[in-house]
Amino acid sequence: MTIQLDASGTQSIQTLLAGPILRRMQSDRITLWLATSKPVQWRLALFPNKHDSQVHEIRSHCRQLKVAERFYIHLIDLPLDMELPLNTWVGYELGHRSGGDEEWINLIHEAPHLLYPGKTTLGFVIQNQIKSVLHGSCRKPHYTRKEGTSAGDGLARADRHLLESSADPTQWPALLVMSGDQVYTDDVAGPMLVAIHHLLSQLQDPVEELPGTKLTNSQELHQQQPHYYTRHELLPKTEASRDLRTVLFTGVKKPVFTTDNARNHLISLAEVMAMYLLAWSPIPWRYTDMAMPSSIPTEFAERYDAQLAAIEEFVAELDSVHRLMAHLPVAMMFDDHDITDDWNLSADWEETAYGEPFSRRIIGNALLAYLVCQGWGNAPENFSDDMMQRCDEALQIPGQEAHEELIGELIAFRGWQYKWNTEPVLMVIDTRTNRWRAEFNPSHPSGLMDWEALSELQQRLLGHDAVLLVSPAPMFGVKLIEGIQKIFTWFGKPLMVDAENWMAHRGAASTLLNLFRHGKTPQNFVILSGDVHYSFAYEVELRAKKTSPNIWQITSSGFRNEFPRRLLDTLDRLNRWLYAPWSPLNWFTKRRKMRIIPRKPDHGSRGERLVNGSGVGLLTLDSNGAPLKIMQLMADGDCIYFEKRLESEAH
Repeated sequence: MTIQLDASGTQSIQTLLAGPILRRMQSDRITLWLATSKPVQWRLALFPNKHDSQVHEIRSHCRQLKVAERFYIHLIDLPLDMELPLNTWVGYELGHRSGGDEEWINLIHEAPHLLYPGKTTLGFVIQNQIKSVLHGSCRKPHYTRKEGTSAGDGLARADRHLLESSADPTQWPALLVMSGDQVYTDDVAGPMLVAIHHLLSQLQDPVEELPGTKLTNSQELHQQQPHYYTRHELLPKTEASRDLRTVLFTGVKKPVFTTDNARNHLISLAEVMAMYLLAWSPIPWRYTDMAMPSSIPTEFAERYDAQLAAIEEFVAELDSVHRLMAHLPVAMMFDDHDITDDWNLSADWEETAYGEPFSRRIIGNALLAYLVCQGWGNAPENFSDDMMQRCDEALQIPGQEAHEELIGELIAFRGWQYKWNTEPVLMVIDTRTNRWRAEFNPSHPSGLMDWEALSELQQRLLGHDAVLLVSPAPMFGVKLIEGIQKIFTWFGKPLMVDAENWMAHRGAASTLLNLFRHGKTPQNFVILSGDVHYSFAYEVELRAKKTSPNIWQITSSGFRNEFPRRLLDTLDRLNRWLYAPWSPLNWFTKRRKMRIIPRKPDHGSRGERLVNGSGVGLLTLDSNGAPLKIMQLMADGDCIYFEKRLESEAH
């Protein structure tokens, strides 16, 4: 490959780095996210099929944030004077120019892989009613199965689904819901971290002072002392930080929910921002190198090689992922790995993590990156101009007082949840920062939402006949696994099994179940979840209530992650025996006043209820917002249907 140099003698970088990613898309307002290597002005041309075209030179409706000398984030949030037609293909062209340039450069010239066959422009469809939706979570770039085989990427599978009907995009799903762990800041492969550092040297990131550590600043971390596979050694060795190292870095063995160790945990703000580029776009990979550096400890060389093969497979599918997100509106919400494993699991965790300057900075940097790369596009109005101006300042001069003050504000911020006015309405809830802390034992898991947040949710639900509710963790999960989590909590080891579920906290569980019993709750209530690394579908009915709402719990996980196969098979089988309809154990659960009716996947030869494998969920709805088809599109090309309810297995 020939490396082109610019006038300063450094490698030249094309303007487009990532995006466009479609975010909230309405007939009268559209939102797009992009990343470039220099400041630019945008022009957007819209071509509704058989309707008048629109051309917008975007000035006041785009905010630009400078992340590095050659890295800028843009959010276009454009109100339209002429509403776009519904259920119609709308082609769009994005052009950019910079400085004194007069010529507009079409993004397609820099990223021709974004076009679907037969199309001359990018495009989207705004639907008057959601007929289908893609959804999922948990996309770990270096995931491979235990035997070393590739799991594939659920987002690439979603792109193939769009490709199959690209001749008639009006048949596409209305949107893509990503319910958590879009990036893994805590569980990072060695080759990925090496690639991040190579990319940052090209982007020329600013220097960040790092508190509470022996490292002077981020440049020392990125270049002289990257601490590959040994970042757990950076925390000061105090009693509090010893507990924290278990939470953040060491990757303790977990008998139920396993996770690789987090020895390459991202630390600096620039590292997290670069991760987003590499997770969503193939373009930045042109400016990286993953050859094993001499700073990799010898004992990790074999692991590095294995991870390198997985990352190369991940990169090979990024053209498809890039194309998907340029054509389908994307709704996002964080879960723990977007920030750090077990984020806000308990009151004790919060006190320890936020009380130590270095860990507070690590968490704050990931939260700031989430805001800029994910949260902002969900609902731009939730984030004031003043907040975004301070984000810009923190990104340009990280590590200073303004950066620390912003981190404090983001940790306390309670505006991450949002609603899209689709039909049925899409409501996305925050189960990470509104926690209901355990009153008598701060080491026990907090409730996923506190009483006030659940009460506000109930108010937002009033007046809707149907709702798509996105909860990162399933509201109705596998009873046996939740029981195992409860046992470990009793023994004071909630971190060992990720003891985070809606039933783990008595007050939160009771308030949640009362929400469904409310007389004005939506009649059709579809809950979309991820998190657990397996997929399933339940129907839920209220016992002893003549007019029970129709409730469905539909879980799809992960995009690129899976549960240990033998363990999940065992748990699935035991759960069917221990919590069969006739089992007295059902009366000892918090949801005993509900009937849980599993839908059987059509591939199940031995009665399985849980689907294990990377992929993406596809839900088809009827005109009332009730599920018609519940499917899991597997990354390997298989398609699994969750068949109709099995009355005899209600429990």
